[in-house]
Parts: sequence; C-alpha cells; structure tokens
Amino acid sequence: MKILVTGAAGFIGYHLVERLIKSGHEIVGLDNINDYYDINLKYDRLEDSGIKRNLIPENGQLSKSLKYSNYRFTKMDITDLIKIERLFEEEKFNQVVHLAAQAGVRYSLENPHAYVQSNLVGFVNLLECCRNYKIEHFLYASSSSVYGTNSKVPFSENDNVNKPVSLYAATKKSNELLAHTYSHLYNLPTTGLRFFTVYGPWGRPDMAPILFADAITKGKPIKIFNKGDMSRDFTYIDDIIDGIEILINHKPVVNEDNLFYHILNIGNGQPQNLLDFIKAVETSLEITAEKDFLPMQPGDVPRTWADTKKLQALGYKSSVDIKAGVSMFINWFKEYNGL
Repeated sequence: MKILVTGAAGFIGYHLVERLIKSGHEIVGLDNINDYYDINLKYDRLEDSGIKRNLIPENGQLSKSLKYSNYRFTKMDITDLIKIERLFEEEKFNQVVHLAAQAGVRYSLENPHAYVQSNLVGFVNLLECCRNYKIEHFLYASSSSVYGTNSKVPFSENDNVNKPVSLYAATKKSNELLAHTYSHLYNLPTTGLRFFTVYGPWGRPDMAPILFADAITKGKPIKIFNKGDMSRDFTYIDDIIDGIEILINHKPVVNEDNLFYHILNIGNGQPQNLLDFIKAVETSLEITAEKDFLPMQPGDVPRTWADTKKLQALGYKSSVDIKAGVSMFINWFKEYNGL
C-alpha cells in the first residue's frame, strides 16, 4: 500500500517507517521537525532512514531516501491545510497513520496553545483530507492518558474516559470524538491507538527512560515523583510497532453502532513499579542512581495498566519484558551518546 506516516521524525514514527518500508509498502513520511526537544535527534532518526538533513527542501517538496527506494519525506506542518491538501491530491494514499502531535503531559500546562494547534486543528485537517481524498483507513495516535484517574484496572477500551487530568489527555480524547464523528458522517474507517508508556532506542529525551539514563551517567540525581509510588505499563517500541502493523492490516469492520470505528489499547499488559524500572536501568548501566523523591506532579497519574484483549484477538502478543527491553535501550543510549 501507499501509506502516509505523520510524525515520521518522531520516536514511534521513525520505527514504524522502518518496519513498513521493510514490509514492502511505499511510504511518505511527514514531520515539521519542531523544537519541542532537540531537533538533532529528529534529524539523526531521518538520517538513519536515508533522509539526509541537507537535502530536505524547506518548501514541502519530497526528499528521496538514499537508503530505501520506497521511502520519501516531506518537512511540513499539519496545521498548513493548503500544503496538506496538495500532498493528498498528488500522492493518492491508501492509508494514513497519524502520529504527529504536540506530545508531553507536563508541557501542556506551560504551552496549551501548541496542543490546540497541532492536536486539534492539525487533526481536523487530516480528517478532512482523508474524507475528501477517499482514504481507505485512518489510524491515529491516542494515549493511555485518556483514562485519567480511573481506579479500575486494567484499563479497558470500554471504560469511561470523560475525566482527563491534563490538557494533553483532553486533546487525545477530543481526537477520538472527532474520529467517531467522521466515521459516523462519512463512513471513514478510523482506528484509535491508545499507546501505553513507550520506551526503547531512539526514544524521546523528555520521557523518563532517557531522563533517567542521562542523569545517572552524568552523576546527577534522578527525579522520582509521588515518592516512587507509581507504576506504568512500560511497552517496548517493537511491541508497539507490532500492534500498529496488525491494525494497518485490519481495517475496522462495522461495530455495534454501525460505524467503521474502533479504539484499541497497545501496551505490555503487565505494569511495572517505577522503582523496579529504575533498578533495571541501574543494572544495565552498572551505576547506582542518586534519587530525589518528589511529590506527584500536576496532570500526572499514579498508574497505568493496559487491557490488551481486543488487540490479542487480532494476533497481538507483547513479547519484550522489562529486563530485555531496558538492556536494548541502554545499549543504544550508550552507543548514540558515545559512552
């Protein structure tokens, strides 16, 4: 198929592009390469896929991968409707996997307008293009953050998610509502991907694994919120990509509401205590961390836990445990940073 992957210079986007290229699809990657975190990491991901930084046009034209014949990339912002429409008109995609978004729970408290533009305006732009250009299937990144402070565990797709505790989570819940509307009005097949805490090589530097590894290797204390009384459904990146690839090949069938619409959790299904995850990082680095225990942060939640039964029914199985996943992540971290 011909697939557009937005957020292609991001953590999950980079890994998904690599997988889909190797599965034989024709891929167009899109990213605005904003400076929410170090753009050099984003360009390094692109370089690893054969997209040379100095050959990327600034006018939205496509750049060809020097590594893969079936991969091209465009530097483009999803809030630029004119350029996005032109791309859809020219390329005639079969499917769209929309991973581009303003990420981060804590940053949403500082810069809410960035989330409105990217996660709401940009999202509607893509929905409109999918409707107008007859896209066969629109997959989009939601988040486990939509579950808010749910006390029932594990978190099921059937749970009430009307109480988000961060603006980021509220925008992701809004994405699910908007997708539902387009599935209802225009029979657009949409699939929401509720990702649980993703980690692995090429990860985001604003997320806990790299924050921990960076501080530990520099001899600085690591910040541990809620005094360590937290658990996360840490999910290795390869498992996340397995889940997305399964869903690309499983367009939603008509559900009980007569809609081509579904939402699925993609997680490990076995939450880990935060202190156990830190222990695995310490073991892989062979360094004991200095720890700074702090209170809970606004917008954060004490635990996440994915019920993955719906995805398992389609053939999904999380296969990477914490020990192996952290080891692979730390090996990449040391190599990337020359340690």
